This record gives sequence, structure tokens and C-alpha cells, in this order.
Amino acid sequence: MDERKKPDIPTRAEAAHIIEAILFVAGEPVGIGDVAAALGLTELETVQTVEEMQRQYDLERRGVTLRPYGDHLRMETRQEYAPYVERLLQPVQRQSLTQTAMETLAVIAYRQPVTKAEIELIRGVKCDYSVQMLVSRGLIEEVGRKEALGRPILYGTTDAFLRHFCLTSLGDLPEIDFSALAEKIAEAEAKQASEAPKADPVDKLAQNIAKEKG
Repeated sequence: MDERKKPDIPTRAEAAHIIEAILFVAGEPVGIGDVAAALGLTELETVQTVEEMQRQYDLERRGVTLRPYGDHLRMETRQEYAPYVERLLQPVQRQSLTQTAMETLAVIAYRQPVTKAEIELIRGVKCDYSVQMLVSRGLIEEVGRKEALGRPILYGTTDAFLRHFCLTSLGDLPEIDFSALAEKIAEAEAKQASEAPKADPVDKLAQNIAKEKG
């Protein structure tokens, strides 16, 4: 039996210090829900504490700041101090995305959830490799299946995508009108459905009999 004493619910000031410690040790983005659970607070109380911490960090021009990425939080170096850190550490530059991958990612970001067929329709070329690469980089993920012929996989962006492009949420993306493309996709899907092979009546009857026996 674990006899360790359960931590007390922290005050607002203590919660700020604990959040700072958690994010410092984690090094990676931590879910707001996970932070709230560790503190024994509600997510709303945790978000309010984080917002207060951000204001204090900005007021004091601290060397670090807190950045939300979707439902996650991360402690980061303040942007204007980054050149000094880089001068000391000389970090290896991360490999940039190819033009093809960037175009594929842009379509997913703006049209999500979206299937590979829809991406290819918009770009006019195959995108299997780009989608696979973006999944392996953690920038996109499978978010479900579309209720259409074949139930194709739907893709959407991740919190890693937000971090990669320094976005707080998808609402920070520049506005683009995709209405014309949406009509084009709808037309292509209608054509695909009309060209789909019709079920053989005999096969359909056999399936119905099998269901009744089952």
C-alpha cells in the first residue's frame, strides 16, 4: 500500500511555481489537462494561472516565456534572446520541409480533415510520399475515416505542427478562400460515386440470406 501523503492543493502563487518546475523538467510540451491533474486544479484554474504567469514574464522581460500550442504548454526562450543562446550552443539547424511537403501540409492545414484523394485533387499530383513523411515527422496524423466509398483515412494537423510554425492555434493561419476548391472536390466525389460498379443482384441476395442465417 502506498502511504505517501497526497500533495495539498496549491495556492495560485504555488501553482505558478509548480507549473514552472513541471515545464522546466519536461522540456517538451505538456498537456494542460495533465498539468491540471498534477496540481489538483481544474483546467480553467490552470489556464488562468498560466495567463497570469505569461503577463508576469512579459512584464519582467524574463529569459523564458510560456507558449500554448493547442492543448499543450511549453516553456521557451524569449525570442529576442534566442540569438545569444544560439551563439553559445550553435544548434544544428533542423531539416526544412521540401516545397512538395509544404504544399501538401498547407492543403491539410486549411482543409482538414481531408483525405489523400482530396489533397491530390487540389494539387494535381500524387501525395503518398509527402503524407507519409509528414506523418513520420509528427506534423499530421490520422483523425478518422470519411463516410464515403472505401472509407478513406482523414488527416489533420497536430500540436507539433503549431509548434513548428510558431502558431498558438489554427486560427492564426492567414485566411484563404477555398470555396472554389470545395466545389471541385464535391464534383469529383459525385463523379466517383456515379462510376462505382453496381452490386450484382445475385451477390446481394446471397449476402441477405447469409445475414438472416447469421
